Amino acid sequence: MFFIMISPEDIAQLEAKGISEAQLKAQLERFEKGFPFLVIKGAARPGVGITVLSKDEEEKAVARWRKYLAESGDVVKFVPASGAASRMFKALFEFVDGAEQKPAEGSAVAKLVERFEHLPFVRELSAATERLHGATAKELISQGRIKDLIAALILPEGMNYGGLPKGLLKFHSYDSESRTPVEEQLTEGAQTASNREGVVNLHFTVSSNHRQLFEEKLREVIPQTEKRTGKKFNVTLSEQKPSTDTVAANPDNTPFRENGELLFRPGGHGALIENLNDMRQAVVFIKNIDNVVPDSRRESTVKYKEIIAGYMMELHDKIVEYLDILAAGEYDESKLDEIYLFLKEKFSLSDPKFDTLDTVHRAVYLRGKLDRPLRVCGMVKNEGEPGGGPFIAVNPDGSASLQILESHQIDKNNKEYMEMMATATHFNPVDLVCYIKDRHGNNYDLTRHTDPATGFIAMKSSHGKELKALELPGLWNGAMSDWNTAFVEVPISTFNPVKTVNDLLRESHQ
Repeated sequence: MFFIMISPEDIAQLEAKGISEAQLKAQLERFEKGFPFLVIKGAARPGVGITVLSKDEEEKAVARWRKYLAESGDVVKFVPASGAASRMFKALFEFVDGAEQKPAEGSAVAKLVERFEHLPFVRELSAATERLHGATAKELISQGRIKDLIAALILPEGMNYGGLPKGLLKFHSYDSESRTPVEEQLTEGAQTASNREGVVNLHFTVSSNHRQLFEEKLREVIPQTEKRTGKKFNVTLSEQKPSTDTVAANPDNTPFRENGELLFRPGGHGALIENLNDMRQAVVFIKNIDNVVPDSRRESTVKYKEIIAGYMMELHDKIVEYLDILAAGEYDESKLDEIYLFLKEKFSLSDPKFDTLDTVHRAVYLRGKLDRPLRVCGMVKNEGEPGGGPFIAVNPDGSASLQILESHQIDKNNKEYMEMMATATHFNPVDLVCYIKDRHGNNYDLTRHTDPATGFIAMKSSHGKELKALELPGLWNGAMSDWNTAFVEVPISTFNPVKTVNDLLRESHQ
């Protein structure tokens, strides 16, 4: 390990961010050591790690969820919404910056222009083109002025859609309005997470430079959405904490500096475990900002939101029952075997050392495994969409359990692992419901249930200089590694992300 020179100015910079010298050194050491690949036992599949509920079980789960809400159960929708929309318009930026005046036949831009009247922001786009060019969007197309049209959509002098957060773009058209993902998330919350008093709690994580835009949009749309849904909304915002930023490194793993100062970068969505840790509600739905549909296509989304939430409550009921038994000492070997079987069947937990323990230590072990945050994740059949996959992986303590893995966590040189990936049947659409309080009603400290060894290193650049960037363990990956995790199959109709602007032309967004 090289010697790290830390100046008084560095110490002041660290203190301002809330980062300790020990954290800085640990991050720089991680650049040297890298992150280990995970040990995998197999891909989760129906019957082995992925639960497929029968119709009766689904109905029972829905009833359990509605009972929780009726009994003053508290719940919040937690929506990561800090992402900029620039990647949505990558092909459009390339066209505007390129030499060609007309898009190539069959290209993303050509397809967008061909069906532009089906976009939810046609009215706003025409207003922008008339302001800039004295012609409607349709007139520009007829004149072959495609570059002017696209520029009016993405550039600051027009609609600036290339510079706005994804959550504030128009996604869906209705008879008298167009709605943003923020509005659709509010509406979905009204249908799935309204408490007994008719209040819906939502929390959006946003970037600091877009916070004011979100606040303005929420002031505009909350009264309208309350009127339309008959619910009251309690909406809060937060930003990634400076203390979760990570230091950048040069290619030789020394600290990267700009103007003499250490360069820190956001630690990725894994940093949001700190924001999640601040939630005071027991139940938390987590869903990405762009995975929304219009009212006419939300039926299956609402249905399976209730199903996975109710199934989670059923698991939680059993966990509390078993923890009470263990705490009271009212168990024998048969009861301990029953509890271990529950963990094995519901969470795919296995541990070779369990059978070597005596009765007392078995009880202690089971209590430790039960008394953790709980999550149920919807899993959809893999139809070629990108997303982390459900696997059974070995944990630092030698046990194995369900984990959501990204490709960078898997050793590509391991033929057996690559075959597991190739034959995986499902992937994670980021549709989670979590229970983050213990049986006494106290919040778990979620930062104590992460696996720090599951981050990754990416090559980036700053002002033309190459650097190494450290990404924290992903929010639904290593940041939730030490949770009780269950996977439930949900239909592909519940997964409708918008990764590119052309996705808004899909049937599910019309």
